[in-house]
Amino acid sequence: MSPSSSNDDARSRLAAIVESSDDAIVGKTLDGVVTDWNRGAESLFGYRADEIIGQPITLIVPPDRRAEHVDILERIRNGERIDHFVTQRNRKDGSIIDVSVTISPIYDADGRLRGASKVARDLTERQEAQQRMQELQAELIHVSRFTALGEMASTLAHELNQPLTAIASYLKGAGRLLDAGEPSGIGMARDAIERAAQQALRAGQIIRRLREFVSRGEGERQAENLAKLIEEACALALVGARQSGVQVSMAFESTSTHVLADKIQIQQVLLNLVRNAIEAMQEVDRRDLALSTRRVDSDTVRIDVADSGPGISPEIAGQLFQPFITTKQAGMGVGLSICRTIVEAHGGRIWVDPNPGGGVIFHVTLKTIDIGELVHG
Repeated sequence: MSPSSSNDDARSRLAAIVESSDDAIVGKTLDGVVTDWNRGAESLFGYRADEIIGQPITLIVPPDRRAEHVDILERIRNGERIDHFVTQRNRKDGSIIDVSVTISPIYDADGRLRGASKVARDLTERQEAQQRMQELQAELIHVSRFTALGEMASTLAHELNQPLTAIASYLKGAGRLLDAGEPSGIGMARDAIERAAQQALRAGQIIRRLREFVSRGEGERQAENLAKLIEEACALALVGARQSGVQVSMAFESTSTHVLADKIQIQQVLLNLVRNAIEAMQEVDRRDLALSTRRVDSDTVRIDVADSGPGISPEIAGQLFQPFITTKQAGMGVGLSICRTIVEAHGGRIWVDPNPGGGVIFHVTLKTIDIGELVHG
């Protein structure tokens, strides 16, 4: 087979691949005139190839994106490649769609710049799926908070009813004895008040036992790679964050640090902190979210979750981890309280500081574990 025949076969195969692609693949001159238009482009933009080849590509560029189009052509003339640029384009029916485009310069056999190729992908389905996932996630968090609150309230109501009823009875009896004014009743009243105090202590013990029950997880704790634990938690928490303009960065002092933890509980803490940060930054222009870890001492590691949001007033910051304290208009104020319970049950601490660059930094400390000692032990 001659070289020219082999080249012709290669071109034919390439043309078949381009034509059958689901992505829109478009060729255009350096002046923006359409030269090639595959079936994927027909499906995405609604124009048949015979309708648009020879026409300016601006047919599918919305008026408010024309300056962007001029800039792209200039960059192509300079030999630049533009990767996964998210923008909007018109369809033939007048509707506007979100697309991701990759544009590359085209050179001829002599190395001269002749035009540009563009691969466009429809983002509509992906964005709708992400939106739905965000909605489902928000519903899940909302329901889980009310479920936890309902369970706690039900348990408290049941467990506390008996000592509170006893306290009321004892105090009412003591009151009647004192009203009678008889000397013999004073001792009995004092005894009734003492019994009421004992029941109050019992009520406090019930609350402490409930707190211990909620935070108990020693049976499920095991050595977890901290970097992996954070990445997995953030994978869910950060869905849609970049599309909403949030710039995310992660910096791990070490990717081999391990902690002894209940994985699900600690990931619940991280999910709560990250989602809170994302929500807080929706009202500001600069939306930077940074997660990092650093070793505090030989057996403690600290996780920092920093945002560039509006910050928290000092009055609220001092009470932020108490139940029913919130900075959100529609918030229940139980999320951070539960976070504190989980972290403290793991032998760690959680607190918040102002972010020097604006916003806040939440700090969480956890106890580290030496995998080598665990294996050899």
